Amino acid sequence: MVVYAPEGWYRRWTRATHSLITASRDLTDSVISRQILKHPRVSTRSRTKAVGLLGDRNHVTGVRVRSADGTESQLRADLVIDASGRASRTPQWLTELGITGLREDRIDSGLVYASRFYRAPVPTRNWPVVAVQADPRLPRPAKSGAILPIDGDRWHVSVMGAPGGHPNDDAEAFEPFARTLRHPIMADLIKAAEPLTNVRVTHSTTNRRLYYERLSTWPEGLVVLGDSTAAFNPIYGHGMSVAAQGALALRGALSTGPTAGFARRAQRAIGRCIDTAWALAVGTDIHFSTTGRRPHLTDRLLHRYVSRLSHTATGSFNAATALTDVLALQASPTSLVTPSTLLTAVAGPLRQPLDGPQLTVQERRLLASLDEVPPWATEDRRLNRTTEVGRKTSTDGDDI
Repeated sequence: MVVYAPEGWYRRWTRATHSLITASRDLTDSVISRQILKHPRVSTRSRTKAVGLLGDRNHVTGVRVRSADGTESQLRADLVIDASGRASRTPQWLTELGITGLREDRIDSGLVYASRFYRAPVPTRNWPVVAVQADPRLPRPAKSGAILPIDGDRWHVSVMGAPGGHPNDDAEAFEPFARTLRHPIMADLIKAAEPLTNVRVTHSTTNRRLYYERLSTWPEGLVVLGDSTAAFNPIYGHGMSVAAQGALALRGALSTGPTAGFARRAQRAIGRCIDTAWALAVGTDIHFSTTGRRPHLTDRLLHRYVSRLSHTATGSFNAATALTDVLALQASPTSLVTPSTLLTAVAGPLRQPLDGPQLTVQERRLLASLDEVPPWATEDRRLNRTTEVGRKTSTDGDDI
């Protein structure tokens, strides 16, 4: 990844520590569907909508469904799993069963996304994710963006803006908006690319959590997971990961058999999977123009510490790994306040900050083949003067 954080450019270490799948939605859905439908005990009903739950407040026994012609029927089931996403109707259906008191939190940063696909001007295999993050300390609306290399030698490009700096669906305004980010790297790259689609805008960036696990009454036979129980600002890329972790929690609960109280135990396990991602998303978004909650003293102190650790991560392999472990949901946020991590943050970065994006020799050569080569892609950057990849350091990782 080539990332420009509020604290500076992150280095790219030759020791890989994390992986990220960047595929188009179409490819992801088709692969998952093929894998699921290979199972002999799995079937689907197309053009069919779930419209209600069967059973009572103590036990859900199935769902009512409506086909495309309006015909309704009943599907009996030992276990109903709601994975229908942000549009889930489970809160209303529980009310119809007489279950009330569901608590909901909404934290809205007001961010608006604009996205489009491009034909990449370079082969996308092994091409890095490029991201320019917003800096909430700047006295202007926060703006950020990212380029994700996806299947078909394409780029999925998104730009984001807070209230007062929203992008729109005007194709002619897309590149100029990208140029208003804190660095022109994204604008320069898409200028050399071929637009393949119009611009799509979304306002669905609210962090929303439903605390099903805290209800005093929970029916047997019902489990809610994924975006149906917690949806996040997509800038953090946590939605599918949390859904997958929730599915693993459900599988773990099922391994002991569907005993009495199984559904409640499973729902509580799913809730625990949400906690870290929720803390990260809310803990960041509240420092922008947010409705639903304002930062208090503890939030501000924690934000300053994480900013310090992020500054350290620009020149420290250990700090970068510790921070990414948490952002990738592989470690709890409490891991950032262990004695070793605290000392790392206090010591600060072990190397001088980069003054531009760190590119490999191959990436520079690919960019050099373009008609217009941006200055940041051709200049020899401080701390990156050598043309050899894999310069060694015995104390804190390897540096491209």
